Amino acid sequence: MKLSITFDRLRWEEKWLIQEAEKLGCATELIDVKNLFFDVTGNSAKNEFGDVVLQRCISYYRSLFLTKILENFGIQVVNTSKVSETCGNKLVTSMLLAKAGIPTPKTYVSLSSESVAEAADSLGYPVVMKPFVGSWGRMISLANDAQTLATIVELKESLQNPIEHMYYLQEFVKRPPRDIRAIVVGGEIVASVYRNAGGTEWRTNVARGATTTAFKPDKELREIVLKAAEVVGGGVLGVDAMESKDGYLVHEVNNTVEFKGAQAASTTRIAKKIIEYVIRSEKR
Repeated sequence: MKLSITFDRLRWEEKWLIQEAEKLGCATELIDVKNLFFDVTGNSAKNEFGDVVLQRCISYYRSLFLTKILENFGIQVVNTSKVSETCGNKLVTSMLLAKAGIPTPKTYVSLSSESVAEAADSLGYPVVMKPFVGSWGRMISLANDAQTLATIVELKESLQNPIEHMYYLQEFVKRPPRDIRAIVVGGEIVASVYRNAGGTEWRTNVARGATTTAFKPDKELREIVLKAAEVVGGGVLGVDAMESKDGYLVHEVNNTVEFKGAQAASTTRIAKKIIEYVIRSEKR
């Protein structure tokens, strides 16, 4: 079989993935999607993608649109566009997790600046404000009081993108200075690590200096993580959870999961597990 790995920024993960694919004897090509264009009214795409595509674009919209285009041409993509669309939108993810009974932080959505203050009051300070689409902890703000919230809202209202004029508010969960990243591949947890916040930083993204420590999840956490992965559609995912006074809370599921930090703490060859899953997917 031939595998294509699509990307818009070549990271450590993509380099490691192609090395593992070659070790497994899988003909693999890295494709920079910024160089691509398509006749979407045509009947087929150029036969350059092979049997299956592993989608690794960072950009949510670029990843989603490319996946939909390839699927429209009958090309298999991991993860699917449905999974990409779900995980890339925090609102959709939160609603699906809650509907499935998976514990998740209390979340309010305000559809304009006129109601955001009332929503925050109902949720209770401090509140965490997140963009509907985004990664690496960017644009995430902590408002300890109404004055801080008003300042954040004023800034967001000055932005041109209309999605920034709606607000995703989440409770600030009292937890240890760490969260949990579980890498799920085809319904199997292949690695699980604590992401320990660095210094005074309250966000636990590795991109912001967090360090990782491997650990073995208990039965409760395993069940929650695997159910969360199943609810969003399965595939190759990063499930993020927190330890609260009431138990584990899943706060995010990542579609194009970065695993450099997890690999640094784990003995499992995560990239190998991913490639093996992709190969199995093509054969189904």
